[in-house]
Amino acid sequence: MRRVVFNQKGGVGKSSIACNLAAISAFEGYRTLLIDLDVQANATRYVTGLGGEDAPLGIADFFKQTLFPSPASKNVQAHIHETQFNNLHLIAASSELGELQSKLETRFKIHKLSKLLDSLDEDFERIYIDTPPGLNFYSVSALIAADRCLIPFDCDSFSRQAIYGVLREIEEIKADHNERLEVEGIVVNQYQVRNALPQRLLDELIAEKMPILPVYLMSSVKMRESHQACKPLIHLEPQHKLCRQFVALFDLLEERP
Repeated sequence: MRRVVFNQKGGVGKSSIACNLAAISAFEGYRTLLIDLDVQANATRYVTGLGGEDAPLGIADFFKQTLFPSPASKNVQAHIHETQFNNLHLIAASSELGELQSKLETRFKIHKLSKLLDSLDEDFERIYIDTPPGLNFYSVSALIAADRCLIPFDCDSFSRQAIYGVLREIEEIKADHNERLEVEGIVVNQYQVRNALPQRLLDELIAEKMPILPVYLMSSVKMRESHQACKPLIHLEPQHKLCRQFVALFDLLEERP
């Protein structure tokens, strides 16, 4: 199962959701791969504590080898790294992704990620893909490679408008490139239960038959502490309410056909 976490709007929690669901998947015993496609490499830092020049070779190196093939480029495992967490593996991101993007676009390498994941299906039971904000080469590559898409929503009116555009883009990619791609649901993130505006926005989206998932992720300083510690919540504080919400979300997704 390949899940992509995507929204064109930044700051809605894509990396936090992708990393925490992947960490729970691994904790539950699934052999899990997390792929970071964002030039900011937030997911990479979150699960390794490494970034910049210290980040391991990863997805940028893979894409570079699709541009300049060599015998070494056939070694898929060279791009995959174990993390400190059992069953959780990573294909890391780096700033080099920004330099490669235009070359990859002009050489039409948009299906290379999908082919990479085809070769890894027997090695990993669950694959989670973190994407950059905006619809660019890397996010489109992820949507072409994925089976299901989760759309984070941070209960903001601007984020609400972005959802309509995201759904249109996904339908277009599904029609043109990946007929198996399905929107698994909209993930409500940074939810403030005492604030009337988020509930009103959600009520309106539900009335419009939007696929709002029934597990809401609360706003909590614990998430920032988790980022700082470079430990997903299931390893930092598994009994925290936000962590239990992530587990409930994971269980909900696993129960769906």
